[in-house]
Formats: sequence, C-alpha cells, structure tokens
Amino acid sequence: MDLNDLNKEQREAVLTTEGPLLILAGAGSGKTRVLTTKIAYLIKEKKVSPYNILAITFTNKAAKEMSSRLYSLVGDLSRNCQVSTFHSFGVRIIRENCQELGYDSNFIIMDSDDSLTVIKRILKEMNLDSKIYNPNAIRNKISSCKNEMISCEEYGKYAISDLEKVVWEVYKRYDKMLKRNNSVDFDDLLILPIKLFKERINILERYQEKFKYVLIDEYQDTNEAQYILTKMISAKYKNICCVGDNDQSIYSFRGANYRNILNFEKDYQNAKTIKLEQNYRSTSNILEAANCVIRHNKERKDKNLWSDKGEGEKINYFKAFNEKDEAAYCTREVKKLVDEGVEYQDIAVIYRTNAQSHVLEEEFLKENIPYTIVGGTGFYSRKEIKDLLAYLRLIHNSKDNVSLTRVINVPKRGIGLKSLSNLNLKADSLNVSMYEAIDSGKELDFKKMIEDLKRISLDLTLTELVDKILDVTGIRQELENENTLEADIRLENLEEFKTITKTFEERDGIISLEDFLLEISLLTDISDYRDDPNRVSLMTVHSVKGLEFDNVFVVGLEEGIFPHINSLMDNSELEEERRLCYVAITRAKKRLYLVNSRMRTLYGKEQSNPTSRFISEIDERFINKAFVEKEPEEKIDKEEMYHEDVDYAVGDFVYHDVFGQGKIIDLSDSVATIAFKHPYGIRKLMKNHKSLKKI
Repeated sequence: MDLNDLNKEQREAVLTTEGPLLILAGAGSGKTRVLTTKIAYLIKEKKVSPYNILAITFTNKAAKEMSSRLYSLVGDLSRNCQVSTFHSFGVRIIRENCQELGYDSNFIIMDSDDSLTVIKRILKEMNLDSKIYNPNAIRNKISSCKNEMISCEEYGKYAISDLEKVVWEVYKRYDKMLKRNNSVDFDDLLILPIKLFKERINILERYQEKFKYVLIDEYQDTNEAQYILTKMISAKYKNICCVGDNDQSIYSFRGANYRNILNFEKDYQNAKTIKLEQNYRSTSNILEAANCVIRHNKERKDKNLWSDKGEGEKINYFKAFNEKDEAAYCTREVKKLVDEGVEYQDIAVIYRTNAQSHVLEEEFLKENIPYTIVGGTGFYSRKEIKDLLAYLRLIHNSKDNVSLTRVINVPKRGIGLKSLSNLNLKADSLNVSMYEAIDSGKELDFKKMIEDLKRISLDLTLTELVDKILDVTGIRQELENENTLEADIRLENLEEFKTITKTFEERDGIISLEDFLLEISLLTDISDYRDDPNRVSLMTVHSVKGLEFDNVFVVGLEEGIFPHINSLMDNSELEEERRLCYVAITRAKKRLYLVNSRMRTLYGKEQSNPTSRFISEIDERFINKAFVEKEPEEKIDKEEMYHEDVDYAVGDFVYHDVFGQGKIIDLSDSVATIAFKHPYGIRKLMKNHKSLKKI
C-alpha cells in the first residue's frame, strides 16, 4: 500500500497499529485522511478482518464521510467495518442484547421531544406547575446526570433543595415509565451498554474479542459515558487509537471533557503520542496568530501548527466606531473581495453569539449581498423574535387573527387548539375578529393583558414597551426558569431586540409602533437568496467547527463579548473561550479579518468594552494594528478617592458598593476595567475609588 503521499508524522500514525496511540491532530492537518488510511492499512497490509475494526466519530455526516473515503480505499470490504457514531454503536449493542437488558426486540428510541412529553405528563401527575418546575430544565438535568453516569439512586443521595427533590422524583418516574413502555431515550443508548458490560462480563469479553482495533475520532469531545464505553471495549487488546485536538475542545456545555485527551497517557501505559502539526489549509501568518493565542492556555498539550503555503497576507485588524460601522466595514471588504474575483461562498463572517447577527443581516440586505445563516435561522425568523413581533402587532392591531393565534398560548396558558377552534367558529358566526369574540375564560385573561399593554404603550418608548411585554406576558420568566443554554440564547435574542428599537429611536426620535412594524416588515420580507448557493456564510463560532473558507471575518472581539462575559470569572471557562478563538482563526485559508468596535449597543444598552485580550495576544509581526488605544481622561473627585494607591493586579476579585463582586480584566495607571456579574457587565472605574474594595 503506497503511503508516499503522507508526511512523516502521518505515515508514522498509520504504521503504528499495535497498542494505545494518541494522534494530536491540529486544525487542517488531515486527520480524517490518516484515520481512513490507517484502517485500510490494517485490512490490506496487516490482514486484520474488517469485522474486528470499530471506528467511532461524533456526527452522522462525519461517519458517512469516513465510510465513503474507506470505500474508495478498500472497496466492499469497508462495509464489514463498524463505522458509526457513538449512539449508533450503542443501538447495535442494545439490539443484540435487548433480552439481557430487559427489553423486547421491538423497543423504541425516544427523541428529545418525546422525552419532554413524558416529563410534562409526570409533572401533571404530581400536580406540579410547569411554570415553576420547567420541564425543559428537568429533562436537561436528567440527561446531564445520565451522561455523567449519575444514576437515579445516586442523585437522590445529594438532592437537598426542593427543586432537586422534584428532579429526583421525576427522574425515578421517568425511568419507570420508559421501561414500562419498552422505550429508551437518546442518553440510554450509551448508558445501557455500559450497564450491560458491568453486569455481564462474558458479553463485554465477546465485544472485546470482536473489536480488537478501536479508533475514536474527535476524542476531545467525549463525555463521561463515551469515555467509559471506549475504555471498556478496548481494555483487552488495548489497540486503541484516539484522534483529536485539545485546542479545539469547545463543547463543555454539552458535557464534553477535554481532560479525557489530556489524560490519555495516564489511562494507557506505554501509550505513544504523535503530533500532526503540518496544516494544509492556511497561510503561515494565520497559523502563527492561532499559535500565539492558544499558547496562553495552561491546560493543553503543546503543539505548533505550521504550513508550507507561504506567509500570506498579514491579518487585518479594524476597530469600528460602533456595531453599525463594524457591519459596514464587513460589507465594504466583502465587496472589494468580490470585485477581485472572490466568490461569496468563499467568505464567512463569524460571531460569538446569535444575537450579533441582526446588524450584519440588515447591512448585507441593504447592500444586496447574498448571505445564509449557517447552523441556525436568520434573526427575524427565530421563533422567539416572531413571537415578540406578534405581540407588538397585536397591540397595534387587535384584529390581527394570525398574531393572536400565534401568541395566545405563548407562554403556555392552558389555551389549546380546541379552544382556538371554538373561538374561531364564534368569531366567524359573529362576523368579528377572534380578539373581539373573546368574552370569557382564560382567553379573557389574555385579552385583559393585551388591553393593559395597549393602554400603557401610549406612555412608553418602543424599548420600554418591549421590556414590558417580556415581563407582563411571562416570556422572560419562563426562559429564566428553564435555565438551559438554549433558553439563554433565546433570551439573549429577545434582549438584543431592544438594540433594534433603540437604534430606531436614536435615528428617528420618537417613532410610532406603526412605523416601526412597517419598517421591520420590509426587512423580514426581503428574499434570503435560498435558491442561490453562492452566498456569504454568517455563523457563530460553535457552528463553524469543521468548516473552512478562503476569507474569514471574526467580529465583536471585545472583552465581555468574545471572550463572553460569563467566562471572565472562571479561568477554565476563559480557556474554552480561547479555544473558540483558536477555532475561529484556523477556519481562514488566505485572509483573516479581526474586527471590533469602540461602542456597542447590545441588549438595548450602550457599552464601551475593552479590546479582546485575544487581539493583544497575537504578535504584532502577524497583524496590522491600526492604533494603540488610550484611556480617556476623567475628572476626579478627590473626596471620593483613597489617599494611597491600592495594589491591584489583573485577575484580582473586587467588591463594588453598587455592582457587587467583580474581577479585574485590565489595568491602566488610574483605571481598572472590571467584569461584574449580570446585569452590570464590564465597567471602567477609578482604582482608588472608595466604593471599590479588594476581596
């Protein structure tokens, strides 16, 4: 088998077939090629039966890609290898041993929506209010427990608060209901094989004998259950090859534990580690910038990406005046690239949070630049934004049956489809709108709420009205109670809507609700170029993993945005933000643009955040920096100041009389930049001010 087209390290990784092997594969280093070539080498040269090979990756797309490449190397023999996701592998084990696990062969797999339905039913049986005990939050907690291998019995030992005791009781009933219905949920696909292997050693030994060679892709993304399952299967022969990059571990919110890859050599004695550091994607300047940033992380295995593609262009750094100027800069540069012959599809704009997309979308629409939202939907197409707009439309025009139907039960008020159908029939018979037909029941409570909002809207600005809607309707409370990442994102988007209303107010002064809704309708009605594949990609950093583009813009590089405000108090979370930045940078092949702004209106509040630390971590040899920022001069009231300097350092925790606990993220001669908890965010304060104390 010809391996001459592989570099030295790739070839060594393929030829190392026996014993534990860790392949630290940097971004763009050809890891999928190495994995598939290694499997082909085992089959063709080492005469290993494909039945004895297990290759696991994380997504169906990645598994399909691996299978396709393997087929091109060994033909039909590849069909006898087990190439799948962790969950598909789990399904196979359960199907082959369902009786030992106490299930009939026709067991069903419930998706997350099915699980949620079951949990809602259990809460109803327990006479618990789902507004207080959020079903989504409970489902996610149970899922988290399962993935961390915490059984119902174990969780019960530590359930202290009322909420924890409710979760425990729901967890018990949920497990019983699944078993009674001959069902498993998505998490069980990992948990049940582990349970089986622990209780039936003979069955574990059978699978260990079958899968003598185990290869795991994206090892840095494994959670506790996946980690244990991998160790159990490979324990006999220890021919385990794990491929991954600790510097690209960005899914801790899903339970991924990057320490699994850091501890590989502790888990497997005599393990061999090979680093794939040659990058086949990017120019040297881009890779050096990525190396500069990631070296600031302490918990990592050291490696240094390099490329033979030449230095390439220096990284472009632009500091805009505000978020509108930031978006305008991106559109100007996109147009320049297109004028030079670049295709739209070779350009990506990356941001940290979904809420940042709407300014970019509006600017791209205005400039007639085709775009697509990757891994999500456009800002105005998101459910929570459409719900909020429906409330605004209903306040403006209560005869709007479409808007009423959309939100009369958002959040849930016990007004079901049957009630709506009856209301619609009544409205038709009276020849009036559905709103006018309401005269009793829970529907009347809803009508009174809308009437109250209509009345107070006359004395409120648009931004104040949005705030009032989020509070009065219960939307904000419902999302806060859910306490999940998805709910946090939806809440961020709703809060960001206030930036849109505030921008309208600042641009046009006092603006009527009618004018606002008219202009928003024009924005949301413009074609989104769905039929044209040649579009600029807009996406979050999490969505861009695994993709690459010739030209990449990373926007919003400010402290509190990227890195995110929630990470500034915790070093481990800050290191994950740095890994996110590393992923963003290494998506670029030819040109990289790093962009931020002096001022930004975010969640309806104007703020001035320091430049992201990630910018300053890049060596100036690789980046075109426009200028060095200076702190503004401030008038000082000496009576409010301590007479002696207080000895502060970056990283110190402080307490402010108004803002509470915070962490210093930057210092100048007289000013401390401090990250405070929500809702205060990042503030610049005089170091010696009497309201500020070192903890």
